[in-house]
Amino acid sequence: MKNINLRKGLFLERMTIKAYAVKHKLSIFNVMKMVKAGKVKSEVFNEKGREVTYILFDEDREKEIREQIVPVEKKEEFMLYEEIKFLRKEIQLLKEDVAELKKRL
Repeated sequence: MKNINLRKGLFLERMTIKAYAVKHKLSIFNVMKMVKAGKVKSEVFNEKGREVTYILFDEDREKEIREQIVPVEKKEEFMLYEEIKFLRKEIQLLKEDVAELKKRL
């Protein structure tokens, strides 16, 4: 992470796309989509003949982005809850089928 000095004494931290992805637990592809959509500020620098995209770390913008990112744990919890709900319905249907078969005997 490197710092960029802006006018009026403001400093913005810059980090590579990979570092940003690791920090926010996102895929590099999703970070690239955010850069292309303009959701995060970025600049392209020429380093050793290669163009490298750096994301400018802005606290105000980061708060908005953190709110938009749904943690993986919550997604997994939701999926597990939905699976439990489905399995309970399945068990109820099976109990009804068993009760109906017992009546036939």
